[in-house]
Amino acid sequence: MRRLLIIGCGDIALRTLSALHPRYRIYALTHSRARVPELRARGMVPIAGDLDEPASLGALAGLAHDVLHCAPPPADGLRDSRTAHLIAALARGESLPQHLVYISTSGVYGDCGGSWVSETQPLRPATARAQRRADAERQLREWGRRGGVRISILRAPGIYSEQRLPLDRLKAGTPALQPAEDAYTNHVHADDLARMVVAALWFGHAGRAYNASDDSRIKMGEYFDLVADRFGVPRPPRISRAEAERRIPPALLSFMSESRRLANQRIKRELRFKLRYPTVQDGIRAARTRG
Repeated sequence: MRRLLIIGCGDIALRTLSALHPRYRIYALTHSRARVPELRARGMVPIAGDLDEPASLGALAGLAHDVLHCAPPPADGLRDSRTAHLIAALARGESLPQHLVYISTSGVYGDCGGSWVSETQPLRPATARAQRRADAERQLREWGRRGGVRISILRAPGIYSEQRLPLDRLKAGTPALQPAEDAYTNHVHADDLARMVVAALWFGHAGRAYNASDDSRIKMGEYFDLVADRFGVPRPPRISRAEAERRIPPALLSFMSESRRLANQRIKRELRFKLRYPTVQDGIRAARTRG
């Protein structure tokens, strides 16, 4: 049986397990002893280690045929030291992994003025967090070329699910931009992203990036309106961008300052993928309302 190593065993990775268990013996890196019983209960073999402590990663060398890298970069800086530490640990084995799938972000494209964006678009990350993701992609591609490791990258946009909706923001009355100044935004349901990960493990090409997005073509305020209407809370007030710069925290405003529409034909053609939730409307409609 093939061996799979999961780095960053969060929500998306856990959603892949039902599809992966029949084909893999699955190992999961964790720096938290408290998570060990949970990981074992989900049928994984916990491996103690911390991406911020390279000396703790010795057990990863030569361990797996395939790697699923879902771990976020560090919170600071422009480089992804965690990915560098992972690559160094894997490189110490007598045999390298054959395939690594990395979940990146569509934020690596930066602001595209609402234009359509394919995977061949030059990367222009505008925020530090997106620059760290772009750095991780670069490191992985270079390592893959040097070592013959097949690297497949999923560039995920806004991930949503029944448990991951902006209800707190809506209840707080946080404004959205008026339609004329609003940004196009992109989404993928968490279940579909997990299924894309599995498809990338099966069919992902070497050195290839994939826009891991659904078919929605909506602006950010429209998304908030859909959630508000589904859950019976007030729609957000609309304000100008100039007013938003005065009223909205910079970290939140940065998400409202990048507009692009992701072309997703490559996941359908190369990964043979069919969306379960083709649009945000489909995903939100399937979410259960709560009292």
